[in-house]
Amino acid sequence: MAGLAATPTPAPTGIDTGGLANFLRSFFAPLFLVIVSVVALFFLFTREITRFVQFLILAVAIGVIFYVPNIIEVTARAIAGALGIK
Repeated sequence: MAGLAATPTPAPTGIDTGGLANFLRSFFAPLFLVIVSVVALFFLFTREITRFVQFLILAVAIGVIFYVPNIIEVTARAIAGALGIK
């Protein structure tokens, strides 16, 4: 053990986007919720229930895509696996 010297680990190359993604999620989440709330209230007050339900389904789908971590990557891998692509 006396002959082994500790070698420094190399600095990671590339850009760390984890912090950027978290910042963007924390910035756009309240904005997204406000816009969804205002539009949903508009549809409710004008009694357009069909459009309200359609908008609600679309808003939930967009929310899941943007705010569930790695959902796009997992979905892409599942589709590629189903198509037989590795």
